[in-house]
Amino acid sequence: MSGFVIIVDFRLKAGARGAFRPLMDANAIASVRDEPGCRRFDVVEPHGQSDRVLLYEIYDDAAAFDAHCRSPHFLSFDAASAPLVDDKRIIRAELVCEG
Repeated sequence: MSGFVIIVDFRLKAGARGAFRPLMDANAIASVRDEPGCRRFDVVEPHGQSDRVLLYEIYDDAAAFDAHCRSPHFLSFDAASAPLVDDKRIIRAELVCEG
């Protein structure tokens, strides 16, 4: 099975997780609910790293991810969360085996 994978590593400003998570969670839920090409959108918190949030997203293809980046819920999340983020790193990958 193929798929377009996005992994995002957010490094939040100190103490920003409480404000960031409701914004992130709403974006994740809306993405799966409203975007036909979004197959998975997981929000992950690494143990012992309170100012770090990871995303694991699977889209049908790169075009579906591009549509996600133009969606109203993403644009709203991106604008509202920007002041809470120190650093954001994005990895683009291909799904080669789904277990």
